[in-house]
Amino acid sequence: MRGKLRRGGRGRLAPQQIGVKLAIPFVGEISGVWEPVEAEREAAWELYVELATRISVVELREDEGLLREALSSLYTVFGTTREILRRYGPAVAPRVAPGQVTFGLLAVNVLNLSIRPLLSRWHPLLTAYEVQREDRVDPVAHERSWDRAPELRAEIESVRQVLLALAQALNKVAGVGDLITVDVPAQTREPGRA
Repeated sequence: MRGKLRRGGRGRLAPQQIGVKLAIPFVGEISGVWEPVEAEREAAWELYVELATRISVVELREDEGLLREALSSLYTVFGTTREILRRYGPAVAPRVAPGQVTFGLLAVNVLNLSIRPLLSRWHPLLTAYEVQREDRVDPVAHERSWDRAPELRAEIESVRQVLLALAQALNKVAGVGDLITVDVPAQTREPGRA
């Protein structure tokens, strides 16, 4: 984070500018300096909450979760992001000089260059495989036996890394605590309590 902190909306300390670098697999890099206005800080908070509470930023280990759920979670990021962009309007996508980025530029490019290619390729392939499942076969077992599952998991992981980098930038701009990688202290039980 570079530059001075300033008090943003709701009393949060937020940077006046940050450097952003998102590596997009097979595309390249989106990078630049972000000098957010208040509308971008508010939009950053909303999208950050969305990402922090979705499967899309949590590592999907081989023995966990369903690929279908992961794809569905990524799909819902589209609707939420579009709604945030509409709500805040042109204030989150102002014209900027080369080498600068905005909330709008980052959000739309992550959707179109990272999430959309994953979904457009894998949603139909997974659907075609799912319809082959016999009634007596468990959906989880069927999905895990798919020979293309490891390949899809690897691509989901690549997109997750992009979303994590975006979430980190959104977190800095919003000026809030980390909700994704924070370690939660273990709860201890009092003796005699269930």
